[in-house]
Amino acid sequence: MTDRRASVSRETAETEIDCTLVVDGDGESAVDTGIGFLDHMLDSFARHGLFDLELTCDGDMEVDDHHTIEDVGIVLGRAFDEALGDRAGIRRFADRRIPMDEAQASVVVDVSGRPYFRFDGAFSQERIGEFTSTLARHFARSLGQHAGLTLHCEIDGENAHHEVEALFKGLARALD
Repeated sequence: MTDRRASVSRETAETEIDCTLVVDGDGESAVDTGIGFLDHMLDSFARHGLFDLELTCDGDMEVDDHHTIEDVGIVLGRAFDEALGDRAGIRRFADRRIPMDEAQASVVVDVSGRPYFRFDGAFSQERIGEFTSTLARHFARSLGQHAGLTLHCEIDGENAHHEVEALFKGLARALD
């Protein structure tokens, strides 16, 4: 098997992002996006997917968190797409259901190269610190579109922190 890794950078008027991803890693991460909760979710994503992830983002947080969260999803998706290459030797389909206390998330993925996204459910609270909960959905969509994934996600719960965390862990376990 080839070394499945990629380094992707992206600079826009709103963000500057550098990302290195090792798909077959040990779950190590060094993440700094300027959004504490997003850093926590990306660290968890790397740990539960056994991906090595280095990612920094300098975003326009004086405006809000939208561009940072969306653009991180885009860059991480591009890194997955590049690292997977022709996708030879992978298991194409996976599904994971992850509980987090009262919340749960279901993630079904087809690493097909044909992006499609479906999301069912609503987040219980609007914000988790400086993180806008509904942008977790946008992150998943951006990741899936740029990684070439057919991705179906579903969440349910009573606490947005748990709902988002279950979603990120579900994404990680399905992609692993």
